[in-house]
Amino acid sequence: MWVLLRSVSPLRLLLSLRGKWMGWRGLPRSLVPGSPRRRYRKEALPAPEAPVLPVTATEIRQYLRAHGIPFQDGHSCLRAPSPFLGAAQLKEQAGAATSFSLFINKTTGRFLCMTSLAEGSWEDFQASVEGRGDGDREGILLGEGPGAEDSEEIRRIWDRALPLWELPDAEEAKLARVMFGLTQVTDDTLKRFSVRYLRPARSLVFPWFSPGGLGLRGLKLLGAEGQGDGVRYVETTIPRPGAYHNLFGLPLIGRRDVEVVLTSRELDCLALNQSTGLPTLALPRGTACLPPALLPYLEQFRRIVLWLGDDLRSWEAAKLFARKLNPKRCSLVRPGDQHPRPLEALNRGLNLSRILRSALPAWHKSIVSFRQLREEVLGELSNVEQVAGVRWSRFPDLTRLLKGHRKGELTVFTGPTGSGKTTFISEYALDLCTQGVNTLWGSFEISNVRLARIMLTQFALGRLEEQLDKYDEWADRFEDLPLYFMTFHGQQSIRTVIDTMQHAVYVYDICHVVIDNLQFMMGHEQLSTDRIAAQDYIVGAFRKFATDSCCHVTLVIHPRKEDDDKELQTASIFGSAKASQEADNVLILQDRKLVTGPGKRYLQVSKNRFDGDVGVFPLEFNKSSLTFSIPPKSKARLKKIKDDNGLAAKKSSSGKKGAVPQNSETCSGEAPNQPDPSNLSR
Repeated sequence: MWVLLRSVSPLRLLLSLRGKWMGWRGLPRSLVPGSPRRRYRKEALPAPEAPVLPVTATEIRQYLRAHGIPFQDGHSCLRAPSPFLGAAQLKEQAGAATSFSLFINKTTGRFLCMTSLAEGSWEDFQASVEGRGDGDREGILLGEGPGAEDSEEIRRIWDRALPLWELPDAEEAKLARVMFGLTQVTDDTLKRFSVRYLRPARSLVFPWFSPGGLGLRGLKLLGAEGQGDGVRYVETTIPRPGAYHNLFGLPLIGRRDVEVVLTSRELDCLALNQSTGLPTLALPRGTACLPPALLPYLEQFRRIVLWLGDDLRSWEAAKLFARKLNPKRCSLVRPGDQHPRPLEALNRGLNLSRILRSALPAWHKSIVSFRQLREEVLGELSNVEQVAGVRWSRFPDLTRLLKGHRKGELTVFTGPTGSGKTTFISEYALDLCTQGVNTLWGSFEISNVRLARIMLTQFALGRLEEQLDKYDEWADRFEDLPLYFMTFHGQQSIRTVIDTMQHAVYVYDICHVVIDNLQFMMGHEQLSTDRIAAQDYIVGAFRKFATDSCCHVTLVIHPRKEDDDKELQTASIFGSAKASQEADNVLILQDRKLVTGPGKRYLQVSKNRFDGDVGVFPLEFNKSSLTFSIPPKSKARLKKIKDDNGLAAKKSSSGKKGAVPQNSETCSGEAPNQPDPSNLSR
């Protein structure tokens, strides 16, 4: 993510001493190779042919009791003795309070043994308890660390990195402190957290240690780039995001610590610990998501304070993460001028302990008065643009009308058969995804392979079949976007689809779900033979999901059969009026090419519950890039979006996906060109 420094006079002073920051635009050219080559793969959620059977906390407790396994009830996990320990480990833990080293997630049933690092699904645990499997189950379940190649690079980079106070050039060390905002952070703090500096990459190096601090499992490199009068931070992680989950600062946590502060950046973690002395941890993917795999490491804390940032996106992320952690033990630091990021607060001389004492509880039984809402109302009034949501970069006219993409809303999208609904809605969703909106696609009409091909073409702004030598480069960038697919195809029941969506929101912090299209779920509903009643039920289920999960749902619905020479209206949406009544936004892709010639398409916003603005704007289809946002002859527009796509893919590979717009969305970050870690140590 990038942050502009509020005061740049120290930066200018030091730049005058040094001439200019070496490698101003990031890594030196010699350290920027092509993207690592690997097969394209996007993560897909379970298919109906191989479903992940839902499990409840009650069922998990009943199973443990039935098999005589003692357990303790925790905040988000159940804790039990681990069956994956060797004889030496069992002897070491005999009689110890820590013998309950297995954590079972109450929502998903996934388990993690904190001692052996064995992990797996609820079905894996049942198979182990009942003696089923191939006899080598424990080896299969062991949690994956970095591969051999990654481990070698991690060690090589770590050995080349130096503590800041050991740099041979004092001016370079001073300049680095200013670039990263570390002028008030002491050497003792950097030493305590084992932070180093890699001179060839001009990056801070933050280590991720295995539980207990016994081994180096990963690194995060933070580079600083000039951005006008400020600084933009660029992150690189080894292994790649998702390959290994960890919390920066974990080895410093003691067994008796009962309170912790969670931050979204390692720099904030340093500032908080130095100023308050409290245990502090940094989430590996910032405000983008909180992987459930991290929850066992947070079970020991009776109180968790989330201080994630200074904008509404951080505030929304904190509220979302508190739901996973059990909101009764969580408090949130509300963003504001007197509540900036921890590092900025330290540099401004603010009292960080006082700010922590002002943290608001994340849970209350009910809203009983305006007093409990007044701070959030003030936040919305003070940040009108952020409240409006994520702005479309490819469709400025859509932003002009809808103001932005907001969580918790339902958008209904319709258009004539053959008008390009799927092609448009894929670009509409891709635009948001490249800005860090974690997206789940449910394509029931076309296969995921075909959909991914369309979106990849739109992302690359050109047909890759004509330039296969560039496929790996674009596929690598596309792979790093926060994009997931449901593997359903054809008719599905609404209950199955909603269960999958809820799972995705919990595990991947999904902010936007696209359903294409509603008609493919109606054949499964056995409520009645009335298709209208079935559709009303499905629309109501999606409306409830969007509200309860604080997740935006875009629902594609076919229109009624209309004459080709007539424009579609809101009343043209198939079914009763319930769909348009429940929707916050109604978008209609109008296609007049049959009447007035080819190319006469335009998008109509016929409902906008946010501020009431409605209207139309023209669309021109570009066949070579499968886009509606770029006219065929608009080279400048093409270049701008390609540059934006490169930036998005780069920073999403660091785990902070998409450029951070000024908005209130939760799951976001940035995403620039991922440098190959293999050259960082040379």
